[in-house]
Amino acid sequence: MKIDKPLHGVAAVAVCVGVLFAWVKLPDAASPSPVAAINPVLTVAVVAPQQEKWPHTLLASGGIFAWQEAIVASEIGGLAVTAVLVDVGSEVKRGQELVTLSDAALQAVLGQQRANVARVEANLALAVSNAGRARGLKGSSAMSEQQATQYLLSERAAKAELAAVQAALRVEEVHLRQTHITAVDDGVITARSVTLGSVVQVGSELFRLLRQKRLEWRAELTAAQMNQVRAGLPARLTLTDGRVVDAVARQVGPTLDVGNRRGLVYFDLPATSTARAGMFAEGEIVLGEAPGLILPQKAIVMRDGNAYIFTLGADHVVTEHKVVTGRRRGEQVEVVRGVTPASRVVVAGGAFLHDGDRVRVVAGEVNK
Repeated sequence: MKIDKPLHGVAAVAVCVGVLFAWVKLPDAASPSPVAAINPVLTVAVVAPQQEKWPHTLLASGGIFAWQEAIVASEIGGLAVTAVLVDVGSEVKRGQELVTLSDAALQAVLGQQRANVARVEANLALAVSNAGRARGLKGSSAMSEQQATQYLLSERAAKAELAAVQAALRVEEVHLRQTHITAVDDGVITARSVTLGSVVQVGSELFRLLRQKRLEWRAELTAAQMNQVRAGLPARLTLTDGRVVDAVARQVGPTLDVGNRRGLVYFDLPATSTARAGMFAEGEIVLGEAPGLILPQKAIVMRDGNAYIFTLGADHVVTEHKVVTGRRRGEQVEVVRGVTPASRVVVAGGAFLHDGDRVRVVAGEVNK
């Protein structure tokens, strides 16, 4: 009996430990099961679209050409070139001498014509004197009617002959002046085909001249775009070297090319620009100003050729929206469709997000 008492005590302790262990391990049926926490997939900043007035522009491209190119040619033939006074790139003024031709033969002909004029003037003086006597003796018996008429007609013939030789003299004087070939307008020499000692012919092209140093940009536009453009609108051109040049629309072309169904709009460039004829340029034609919703470029996510944004909703869950973009300026872009002024748009990191993801927003929400 004394030996059994310790065994009963050990059993009692074991039973108590088992009950306590069961109570700790078994879940409380009355308490709710815990919900696993959803961790944010990305830390982002958000932006509100800004309502701004931006220029409404058309993008176009085209070549740069001379406004007008004048041809300097010889008006007289068979004479040798004795001096070439300018070269390609020379800036010239209207009336400035460019080429000198040999004038020895013309000087001789001119002297001959002057002698003819002197001879005819002497004949005219005699005829005038005889005609004066005939008029004084008209109706008297001192001179017959026939003789008087002859003197009067001789005077008229001498006057006509003098006019003819004077005209011939002026022609030779013109020919002599044509040996000094001058610029037809202010401008820059763009091509030269004359050489010293060559014999020129009538109409021979000697130089090409960029009139008044004026260049024009010929923007190629569709018919719908041309209907939006009018004379006087400004444009900003970007040259191949990256420089920007301002231009002004001068004229909208009246026709379209039957091959590509595109037309030309002519823009005047300033004489001080670095543009050169033959360059290619892209530009923006400013049609006016229009309001729009503006977002940073980095808020736009491109997928499969489409533009998307992610907006922040309740519980920091993002929603994907397909948008349509419009005008661009630097690092900003206009969203034409798919966003409202009240939207909170994820600025960066959208490429790593999916519709329904939970995000963490950085302190101090971005506004621009």
